[in-house]
Amino acid sequence: MYPVLFGFLPSFGVLVATGFLVGIWLWGRLLRRYGLDPERDPDRASDIAVWLLVGVIGGARLMYVAVESLRYLRADVTPAMRAHLERSPSAPELSAEEREGLQRITVGYQFLHDPLKVLFVWQGGLVMYGGLAGAIVCGIFAARRVGLHVWNGLDTGLTAGFVGQAIGRWGCLLVGDDYGRVVPEKYAHLPFPITLRVPSLEWLDAHPKSLFESELAGKVLWATQPWMSLNALLVSLVAYLVLRRRRWFGQVAGIVLIQYSITRAVIEMFRGDDVRGVWFGGAVSTSQIVAVFGVLAGVAILATARRRPVPAFLAP
Repeated sequence: MYPVLFGFLPSFGVLVATGFLVGIWLWGRLLRRYGLDPERDPDRASDIAVWLLVGVIGGARLMYVAVESLRYLRADVTPAMRAHLERSPSAPELSAEEREGLQRITVGYQFLHDPLKVLFVWQGGLVMYGGLAGAIVCGIFAARRVGLHVWNGLDTGLTAGFVGQAIGRWGCLLVGDDYGRVVPEKYAHLPFPITLRVPSLEWLDAHPKSLFESELAGKVLWATQPWMSLNALLVSLVAYLVLRRRRWFGQVAGIVLIQYSITRAVIEMFRGDDVRGVWFGGAVSTSQIVAVFGVLAGVAILATARRRPVPAFLAP
């Protein structure tokens, strides 16, 4: 786990940027084989890249801000907690329950009372589903502008994009983000990448940019970060196999949305970080709620796919 590379590079940013560049490169390769205009479509994909980057970062950030702000607005904030949020010099001592609650709502409070913090992306705080939605919206807009077939761009773009996500997810592991719950003792002997052991408290103190909390020092957690990376690779593999045999545009996109939504919802059951947003007394996470809409969107795309037949020269 290395939150900083070479003494100054944030590992999360490096892996996300690498994943994005690999995804764009692979998208161009797929369009050479499965594009309606194999000569020009790869160049069109390059033209869309900046829009996709804006969509990924903007969408991921906005969803994070929305989740954290809503968590604060729904919280039962005691006068003592509010005094600490306002940094009052006369703030009273907090109970253990109030301290825990304060940790959950501080970020949302800051967004609502200092809106400029929304722009501080480098301080962390991105939600993958928001990035996916932002990339799709901006990608569709840009595809229409440059003349790339929207549905074919979506099928090939999602296939390549999940390879990029698989790379970026390793940045979560290096920085200690998106970590899993503490493993029951009877499973603590299982090796990586099923479980992982958090570094010692001394290591965490020496690496303050790590997102592992000090209370987790030395504990064994479910290794949800590599799980999500492997899951993204599996989604991309299935997407590629469908792409090779599809008969309708949108066939890949529909299957990808359904598959990813279901598998991500399952992985969420093993997550341990509250930053992902938990609702209904901690029973459901934000990603699990969004997964329901992801499945419905995928089903809707597949239900209308027959209206978009793939030309004979691309069909299997």
